[in-house]
Amino acid sequence: MTRAVAGATVAVACGALVLAACGGGGSAEPTTTSKARVSTTTTKAPPVAPLTGLPDPSGASRGRAALSVKIENTPESRPQTGLDQADVVWEEVVEGQITRFLAMFNSQSPATLGPIRSVRLTDPNIVWPVGGIFAFSGGARYALDGIAKAPVVLVDESRAGAAMYRERSRRAPHNLYGRGDALFQKGGTPVPPPALFTYTTKRAASKAPGTQAAVAARVGFNGSYAVDWTWDATRRVWLRSTSGRPFTVASGAQVSATNVVIMAITYRGGAGAMQAEGIMTGEGRAIVLTDGLAIEGRWIRPNQSTPARFVDGAGRTVALTPGNTWVELPDVSYPLSVTPAPVPTTTTTP
Repeated sequence: MTRAVAGATVAVACGALVLAACGGGGSAEPTTTSKARVSTTTTKAPPVAPLTGLPDPSGASRGRAALSVKIENTPESRPQTGLDQADVVWEEVVEGQITRFLAMFNSQSPATLGPIRSVRLTDPNIVWPVGGIFAFSGGARYALDGIAKAPVVLVDESRAGAAMYRERSRRAPHNLYGRGDALFQKGGTPVPPPALFTYTTKRAASKAPGTQAAVAARVGFNGSYAVDWTWDATRRVWLRSTSGRPFTVASGAQVSATNVVIMAITYRGGAGAMQAEGIMTGEGRAIVLTDGLAIEGRWIRPNQSTPARFVDGAGRTVALTPGNTWVELPDVSYPLSVTPAPVPTTTTTP
């Protein structure tokens, strides 16, 4: 064999060894890289009811408008039905310095609610920010003209159909009642309604001027219509009383509220006048009762279509506790008082 042939044979052999090694031939195991698949599960929070700030797993509150109903508050109308299922209840001064309620429903739909009574000039100023449906039993021409301008679907007895009925066990005019589901079917926008308040589930200690722990508050409506709210620390609610007695609904339950907002306003024409209108734009004194606290501050509302904002003595927005709210609308001349919680006593061991 010549040198050239021998060299060529060696080169071919070496090349074959290199190819075998590079090609993974023989008994060599292939190298593989695998990445573990990471599975992540996201739990979606339940929808929140706009007028209470509470979770609403059914989503019912997100699929309908607000339903506002005028409900009577004379002794002849008591005990009322459905007030304990309202998201927000407004108490306004009407003629003779008596009070009347405007109850807003959204997260709950009572089987029965009432007695339903007539519209007043203050009502458009209350319902304007939320729209929806406004249920009532009639009213004077000036009040009807006022509510006709508000962005609400008007439902009175003449157009309610089966959504309203007369209760035979009561005397007129204190016997007109409504059916929640049927009234909600009257439509209304927006769906869902906008929130009226800011809410929090984590309340930080506040040193704002006018903030204190409280056990009770009084709203000095005229005579027997004066209202007392007492803090129930066990249930974490404020309990409503009038004339020294629990204010109850038809079921016998005492009316309670997670929050009470006292919004002192001026009544154009004078509180108790026949055509009095509560002025609810601008700003004024406010006391917010929430989570065992009384927070003295101001209400601020720049225009009719915007909900009022409530600020503490330091000018910071007051956040309510998720739950139902009662809004008291006393005239600015009415007395308001808060009973502070007792200061805990401490003992020193000698």
